Amino acid sequence: MNIKNILIAASLLTAAGAAMAEAPYPPETPFTSTQTRADVKAELQRARANGEVAVGNEYPIVRQAESHLSRQQVQSEAQQASSAKDQNLYNGA
Repeated sequence: MNIKNILIAASLLTAAGAAMAEAPYPPETPFTSTQTRADVKAELQRARANGEVAVGNEYPIVRQAESHLSRQQVQSEAQQASSAKDQNLYNGA
């Protein structure tokens, strides 16, 4: 009787495991693209022309934003920030 109970429990566990193994997680959702193949190719060509696509082991080039401030303006802002840091109660670690 004891072996019979063990066999029934083992078969129930196997069946439950098999049933759970078939369900994909996360549930698959169908994907539909909103762009045509020509749109994607044009976008890829534009990105390659701008240097935004990495090739091989290269990292993509990150372009620095242009500044509209003069050197003197930047230096005065740095001095103001430095003096404001001295007045702050918390200077960081």
